[in-house]
Amino acid sequence: MLKKYLGKSLIHTILIITSLLSVFPFIWLTSTSFKGINEDIFAYPPQIIPQDFTWVNYIDVWHRVNFVGYFVNSMIVAALTVILNLVLSSLAAYPLARMSFKGKKFVFFSILATIMIPFQAIMLPVYIITLKLRLIDSVNNVMGYIGLVMPFAVSAFGIFLMRQAFLKVPKEVEEAAIVDGCNVFQMFWRIVLPMVKPTLAVLAVFTFIGSWGEFLWPSIMLTKDSMYTLPVGINNLQGMFSANWRFIAAGSIIATIPIIIFFLFMQRYFISGENDGAVKG
Repeated sequence: MLKKYLGKSLIHTILIITSLLSVFPFIWLTSTSFKGINEDIFAYPPQIIPQDFTWVNYIDVWHRVNFVGYFVNSMIVAALTVILNLVLSSLAAYPLARMSFKGKKFVFFSILATIMIPFQAIMLPVYIITLKLRLIDSVNNVMGYIGLVMPFAVSAFGIFLMRQAFLKVPKEVEEAAIVDGCNVFQMFWRIVLPMVKPTLAVLAVFTFIGSWGEFLWPSIMLTKDSMYTLPVGINNLQGMFSANWRFIAAGSIIATIPIIIFFLFMQRYFISGENDGAVKG
């Protein structure tokens, strides 16, 4: 009994320490965002609790840059990316899970293989294609949004995740739908898709987080300040305020709020849906 208790205590201790190490950067960022101008943020030993606590950093960063515009741009890009991923990943995954056709396994494993290719490796050709299609913000804002969204409109991870979810749907459900007169699209849209809502929520959360925090692609594609997303706009604070880390920290904290809200809104589906990708297929 004592050995079992010590084993559990050791495991919990390791988990607690790991959690604190993971959360510490966010705690330090929050602490920096509340420190006053007379307080040294690089002091050693570091001071977690601000001595000169102030909200001025949040007020200043909100008013001195187009923070509302950056926020709106990020919301538009993230919303479009999430919607397209849910629709296209589901449409691509359904036949891979529920239909039989020649070369299905080859197509599926070819899609999975693309996960091993980092975006940085294909970024140059994608950028050239985007320029030739004139999907840049210098043409107009609409084309700029399309250029930001299209490279991430569907992902191999999303297709894999949705395929695994569709595999869990009993075949009897589809057979009953066919008996009731449903065609393939009606069966997909009205019967099967509502049964995998938890997995859709998981895909939505991961896609939203990835799109909201994307920095590299927008920093390359965007040329107008009015089209900046939050990561690009916050990075621009370094030059505008001579790397005022208090403003940067405050802007970063504000930028994380939508992610937290979105996750809290979707978490009731998230827990039940995150295991769908573990189904053997």
